[in-house]
Amino acid sequence: MNMKKFVAIGIVCLFLAVMPAMAQENNTTTNGNETNATLTPPLPSFEPTEVPTAEPTTELTTEPAEAKFRVGPTVRLRPVNDVIDKSQDGLIELYMNNPALNDVTLIADVQVNVPSGIHVYGEGFGYGAAAGTVAGKFEVPPGTVRTIHINIKSEKVGDFTVHFTGLYWPDGDKDAFQQISLTHPFTVKEPSPMPMDEELTGGDEAKGSESEKMELPYTYIIIGCLAVIAIAFIALVIRKPPKTEVTVEE
Repeated sequence: MNMKKFVAIGIVCLFLAVMPAMAQENNTTTNGNETNATLTPPLPSFEPTEVPTAEPTTELTTEPAEAKFRVGPTVRLRPVNDVIDKSQDGLIELYMNNPALNDVTLIADVQVNVPSGIHVYGEGFGYGAAAGTVAGKFEVPPGTVRTIHINIKSEKVGDFTVHFTGLYWPDGDKDAFQQISLTHPFTVKEPSPMPMDEELTGGDEAKGSESEKMELPYTYIIIGCLAVIAIAFIALVIRKPPKTEVTVEE
């Protein structure tokens, strides 16, 4: 009997000894689960964001293009003939070249000062208010070349000097002007024949008008002769006496 009590007490003591260990193991398991839950935080959720798109603008801002030359034009005065006689005039060339790379028109304003007795003729030139001064204004579009021939005639023999001055600029921007100038001597060996003809009647037009004047009298003479012949023929027909018939009686 004592032996049974002793065994029962031993079992109870063993059970009491095992209970704290089992409780500690359960706590450890619980703590381990909590630790694992803490170390793996939930993944952050990303919400799609809309990127604002730029609205098209209907207003168009157009600024005027600046009037300037991309490539500098060429404006040059070149003496061709500086000896004047009856067979030839003095000749100066005004050469203007506006490259096609430019978008603006070249404007050139040229003046020629000559002494008394000297006359200047050229395409686009006209006499100004001051005596002995001629001026011309020229336009050269992009990609074109223009050459102006300036003829010089003289009424007297001797040596004289002609002064050429001018300005050129891009159309629309006169502040960007450039200057050109030339002073050149001429020798007159013989006076030019009729140096005032081109000034009064315009050069080649004068020659045409003179030829018309020369042809005009011949035309009138021919027409007049034909008219006189026609009038004489009509007069003869009218004045011719009528025929008379003579009857002879048997």
